[in-house]
Amino acid sequence: MEGVRHMMMKHIWFMALGIALAGGPSGTPVFAADKPVENGPKIMITSPKDGATISDNFELKYELTKRDQVGHVHVYVDDEYQRGFHGTLKGLSRGEHQITVKITSKDHSTVTATHTITVDVQ
Repeated sequence: MEGVRHMMMKHIWFMALGIALAGGPSGTPVFAADKPVENGPKIMITSPKDGATISDNFELKYELTKRDQVGHVHVYVDDEYQRGFHGTLKGLSRGEHQITVKITSKDHSTVTATHTITVDVQ
């Protein structure tokens, strides 16, 4: 019984740590579990296309499945969280950039799906 209680406390501690880190010192969300959920919602960037050459300002479009299971979506450029993203990315420097979208649970404890593309800004 003591071993089960110890395992439960360890699990609770790790979950609390994940929730505590959700804001992170840099303001970048940190997720307790960053593994897609097999039968959960899916996300796909539809515009721009992977490998596209684009300008430094562009509209990012994506499609979701199972919207009722989506907490919210986070957008990253080169692994940097885009706080306050509202559909248009502006002022990217010339060169290659990775754009990633992640579906997260409302409490940031789980990332249920991700999609990443690479674009070339001219």
